[in-house]
Amino acid sequence: MAYLERDGVQIYYETHGYGPALLLTHGFSATSQMWQPQIESLAANHTLILWDMRGHGRSGSPVDEALYSEALTVGDMAALLDHLGFETAIVGGLSLGGYMSLAFHLDHPERVKALLIIDTGPGFKKDAAREAWNRTAKERAGAIERDGAGALEGRSAEQAGSEHADITGLARAARGMLTQHTPRVIESLPQIAVPAVVLVGADDEPFLAATDYMAAKIPGAAKVVIPDAGHASNIDQPGAFNEAMVGFLAANDL
Repeated sequence: MAYLERDGVQIYYETHGYGPALLLTHGFSATSQMWQPQIESLAANHTLILWDMRGHGRSGSPVDEALYSEALTVGDMAALLDHLGFETAIVGGLSLGGYMSLAFHLDHPERVKALLIIDTGPGFKKDAAREAWNRTAKERAGAIERDGAGALEGRSAEQAGSEHADITGLARAARGMLTQHTPRVIESLPQIAVPAVVLVGADDEPFLAATDYMAAKIPGAAKVVIPDAGHASNIDQPGAFNEAMVGFLAANDL
């Protein structure tokens, strides 16, 4: 197992294959293990970098809630690339991982060769919508503190099968990383100038409209809908998902 230390917080990561870097970030309350069905396909021509966000999986779960934020998560991603010797990478993720990938591009556009935005949304322009999202995030934090791993039962496949060294870290991550505070990410979409694919499971109803919005706002973005797949499209239909990802990478010479 490999770890990167970030100001006292241990960040778990693993690499597979060789070639240009491809950094994938998991969703909230999932772990890097959600990408197991993609390793063979995506590591065939790339260095696939998988990692656990702080508060998740095998990464550290600091007690201080100030150590969980969008900015720190983006910093962890940059530090991983630095640690592994990559100036640039194809960057992508699912759900919260997709949002963080957009945030990473906003802060480090020169380091992003392409974006893989999977079953996610870009945030909210209106304060009321953002506040409603944040209330839900805080409710999830409370449920995890109250019910532990039981709070994840019955959820999407990438969450239900996850194992976490410290389940309470998820509650702090929900308050510090899942919540949003500005419209800066959604407002950045028209400025994205790298190849991008926006992918969603056909049955992932909460994210269908967000997918359409991103595909329309990101210049030249490709849109892919995976049939018979929900929020965990990479797990529900790994064959179709991998074909779409590999096809996008090949079509853009990545």
